[in-house]
Amino acid sequence: QVQLVESGGGLVQPGGSLRLSCAASGLAVDYQSIAWFRQAPGKEREGVSCISNRDGTADYAASVKGRFTISRDNAKNTVYLQMNSLKPEDTAVYYCATPQAAVSCMYYSNRRNWADYWGQGTQVTVSS
Repeated sequence: QVQLVESGGGLVQPGGSLRLSCAASGLAVDYQSIAWFRQAPGKEREGVSCISNRDGTADYAASVKGRFTISRDNAKNTVYLQMNSLKPEDTAVYYCATPQAAVSCMYYSNRRNWADYWGQGTQVTVSS
């Protein structure tokens, strides 16, 4: 049974940093592409970042490129999202997700059915 559990969210001031974790079970993070999504109140879900199953290459939304870094620890079977220089517009519930099949990150941000498994989400609030 696949499970994804996010942690690391919280309240941070603008310009601050947070590191989100996505602990996986029932799959190997180096075999699956894993993505981070976020959804703010009243807004559509947005693909934030994805790390590829094949070579670990990363993809980022334009809104977070240069500020966020996705990585994985195969030994801990965990994917991370390091978020720096946070802005109020980064406030959202952040989810990690993965497809059932071993596919790449190519369509993670523009296919609503890319992911089959989702975590419960973790709230990130950026406010002074």
